[in-house]
Amino acid sequence: QVQLVESGGGLVQPGGSLRLSCAASGSTFSILVMGWYRQAPGKQRELVAAINTINSGGRTNYADSVKGRFTISRDNAKTTLYLQMNSLKPEDTAVYYCNAQRRSGEYWGQGTQVTVSS
Repeated sequence: QVQLVESGGGLVQPGGSLRLSCAASGSTFSILVMGWYRQAPGKQRELVAAINTINSGGRTNYADSVKGRFTISRDNAKTTLYLQMNSLKPEDTAVYYCNAQRRSGEYWGQGTQVTVSS
């Protein structure tokens, strides 16, 4: 089992920045990929960014809408995942969820609200 706890959400003005964190515990050694997803009201959950954890290179993948503005990273022990969000836009408003994938299944955090508004 893997437990995920997000933090760092909040209210920010357009153009501002936030940094989300996801603390992972449990069987973190077997995690293959970790990522951030978001879900806005009335919309489907979508992938924001993901990072491969099975090699030291940590290959990343981003949604087109956040490329150049968001950066995903993790610590070497794979226990904490980060999402640095810069140049935030109102359309980034959503609940952001941390996700971890193992061969046996995937796990989700409880989500953290990000609101971009003036």
